[in-house]
Amino acid sequence: MNVALHGMEEAAGVRYIATGKNAGTARPGSPVLIRYADDVLAFCHSRQQAEQVKARLAAWLVPRGLAFNEDKTRIVHLDDGVDFLGFNVRRYRGKLLIKPSKAAIKRIRERLSAEMRALRGSNAQAVLVRLNPIIRGWAAYYRHCVSARVFSELDGHVWKLTYKWATWTHPHKGKRWVTSRYFGAYNPARRDRWVFGDRGSGAYLHKFAWTKITRHTLVKGWASPDDPALTSYWAARRRRGRPPLAPPWLRMLQRQGGRCPLCGSLLLHADREPQHPDEWEQWARAVPKAITSQAIAPDTEPGNNGRPAALRLIHTGCRRRPPDGDRSTPALSRPRPESPRGLPEPGASKGRTPGS
Repeated sequence: MNVALHGMEEAAGVRYIATGKNAGTARPGSPVLIRYADDVLAFCHSRQQAEQVKARLAAWLVPRGLAFNEDKTRIVHLDDGVDFLGFNVRRYRGKLLIKPSKAAIKRIRERLSAEMRALRGSNAQAVLVRLNPIIRGWAAYYRHCVSARVFSELDGHVWKLTYKWATWTHPHKGKRWVTSRYFGAYNPARRDRWVFGDRGSGAYLHKFAWTKITRHTLVKGWASPDDPALTSYWAARRRRGRPPLAPPWLRMLQRQGGRCPLCGSLLLHADREPQHPDEWEQWARAVPKAITSQAIAPDTEPGNNGRPAALRLIHTGCRRRPPDGDRSTPALSRPRPESPRGLPEPGASKGRTPGS
């Protein structure tokens, strides 16, 4: 679909600055077109210009056997706002803000409630395994927009769900007993004693608000991910981005150069960032299974004698799998191959098109 619709911006009359420090930005007075697969959003300076853009695109789509879905196509003022790909784009008192849409917030609240109802009768560990990827995935998708207040409200919703689950699990126990058993300061990096967790393992439930808000870097107007000549441009964007991992993992990734010390290949490897909350959820489930932290004994590597134990990230398979042809040698002593290997791209098994 991306290839078939290539050239839509030119047909809509979008004009970009070609040279200088503002290269890739739209010229003054030009409409701006945003497209993801077959979803299109056009920003215009007047209703008349919007109607002209729509007419141009309608004529441009006819030879390709395509047409607008009139039930979903409309022209609205930016002060009224519009929903696009789960986001709400609206101007508030002259300032443009992009927030999670009300429909997206409603969907995640309903899903969390449904998941907690299904977990009645399960233990706290099952709750953490089920909810943590959902929370991390949704927060990672919306961390680039104005989401701090929404994250805080969702944390309140999750707290009510977990407290209700705990009281349902122990109907004959008092409130103090329930809160002392399931809530506490489980996260040592946060001064928050109302974190839901499992006292046996020390694992805890991640909060939406713990995901740092990072502003999205605009893509140059002429840059297409399908253009092989721009491979280096997209690779540089990925290198500048920071994956939504816990700070200790991020520090270890940076210290290790993003590579596994046992095999020398990449720990996180993806051609693109996940493009949907479901893909981010799958990513959050896959990362803990694919890589793990391991304590290094003082004498594991030469030159470490007398030093305190440290942590490093390795592939889970590298810890378990012995070298080929030698089952007696531990994986820690395996030589580093030259061929790259890493975490498969989230959603790769489902194709390139994200869910809706």
